[in-house]
Amino acid sequence: MRFAPLWALRPVSALGGQTMRTDISLLDQVRQACQAVSDRARYVRIDEDRLAAFARFLLSDASHPLDSLEHPEHDPNCHYLGQGEDTVAFFLTLDTINFGSGYSPHLRKRPGLSTYFTITSSLNEAYREHGPLSARELAQLDERDCAVLFGQDQSVQPVREMMGLFAQALNDLGRLLQDRYEGRFVGLVEAASASAERLVALLIEMPFFRDVSHYAGFEVPLFKRAQIAAADLALAFDRRGYGRFEDLDRLTIFADNLVPHVLRVEGVLRYDEDLLGQIQRGDLVPAGSNQEVEIRACGLHAVELLAAELERLGRTVTARELDFVLWNRGQERRFKSLPRHRTRTVYY
Repeated sequence: MRFAPLWALRPVSALGGQTMRTDISLLDQVRQACQAVSDRARYVRIDEDRLAAFARFLLSDASHPLDSLEHPEHDPNCHYLGQGEDTVAFFLTLDTINFGSGYSPHLRKRPGLSTYFTITSSLNEAYREHGPLSARELAQLDERDCAVLFGQDQSVQPVREMMGLFAQALNDLGRLLQDRYEGRFVGLVEAASASAERLVALLIEMPFFRDVSHYAGFEVPLFKRAQIAAADLALAFDRRGYGRFEDLDRLTIFADNLVPHVLRVEGVLRYDEDLLGQIQRGDLVPAGSNQEVEIRACGLHAVELLAAELERLGRTVTARELDFVLWNRGQERRFKSLPRHRTRTVYY
């Protein structure tokens, strides 16, 4: 199978006298596009006063939420750790199917576990019992195989659709590894030459990693899953060996539906009343709609502003680290008890 050439942000029409630059790095293009969305947004806005207060809260003596950054780690009960090249295979496979939040209400979840940890635990168990799936095996999976692997009921239409997308994504990964890297998962990582940004560029050759939306005449790249693959490997290998990326701190947040939800509940993001009502009713927000793009892009830009405010207050924290804090904060009951936006997409 042929994959498209590396994605690049194409020139677009001038907006407000400005034209998106194309002479900057891939991740700076993400940041620039998200700022442009925030500047023009109709349905989502950033409350800068609340953002400043939230930055002070994160530094407060009462909670110390930034302390979790001192020793971040993957849950060994759910992730296939300590297995060298096989751990690389695990995380590349996992991040290839790390999507489906819009399908989550229909999935069969393990007791006490979210969709993400249900999928992760299933893959971990399969790898511990049978070893990693090879590139050749990935290229041959179908939706029935995925339903068995992840313990899902194919008779439920949204679940069947998601398992079909899982199979397509894994097929793409298997074929890419066979065509370009002699079937070696580590070959893909080695080709990135210790650059997280380069790994993103390699991964977005696969369609389901090419997370780009259109908004107001320009393209908005977010690359959530491609970026998180680099972060996952760095965490799994303690930033050494296959997890060494010299530009890791250049990553943005991993724009999904949870981090913006946390920012909204905290008052940093303010949603249009109609959009908020749509979310509270559980109605799907269409993929690629202006509302959906604004939620993700404004969330990403808000975290960039939050990092800048924390630095002004004397604490240097990267966007990637803030994503870790906010995503884990989102596991708390007060966030889970409130509906977040749902979109059926392969990007998160």
